[in-house]
Amino acid sequence: MEEIRLANKEDASSIALLGRITFTETFGNLFTDREGLKNYLDTTFSVDKIEQSLQKENNAYWIALVDRLPVGYAKLKLHSPSDFVPSEKAGQLQKIYVLKDFLSMKIGKRLQDVLLKKAKASGCELIWLSVYKGNQRAIRFYEKNNFKTVGEHQFNIGKDTFEFMAMAKRLVNH
Repeated sequence: MEEIRLANKEDASSIALLGRITFTETFGNLFTDREGLKNYLDTTFSVDKIEQSLQKENNAYWIALVDRLPVGYAKLKLHSPSDFVPSEKAGQLQKIYVLKDFLSMKIGKRLQDVLLKKAKASGCELIWLSVYKGNQRAIRFYEKNNFKTVGEHQFNIGKDTFEFMAMAKRLVNH
């Protein structure tokens, strides 16, 4: 049985663990600086940091469960203008991660759908995201869901530099 629901503070440890595992599954092999990766994981996916993030009214998290096991999550940041999108009413799809063994179940699409619905209901006119240029699976997923490339940027973790694309999708037609 599958369930997607809004996450709460009690889900912080599951989200932190999912974040560590899915990030490592997706990007771990790209790091030359293993210590940089470990520090990033310890900082970004600490239970305390996720608990604090869950408390912010600008953030919304969803958790996906299969047979009551946490297998994925998504994070929306409302009111997140960017240099890449010309709108004050922009939201950011910050994360959609699903454990590799569950990708074929289309959980990422369902997480995206609830996230976009919430963004639109909250007044976002468009949604943007950053995706690693080498993550062709994710890029194809977003393109298939009508996201368009709107820019490029770099992101440093430890001694490693990564190239990212910014993509956006209009939620409200003018």
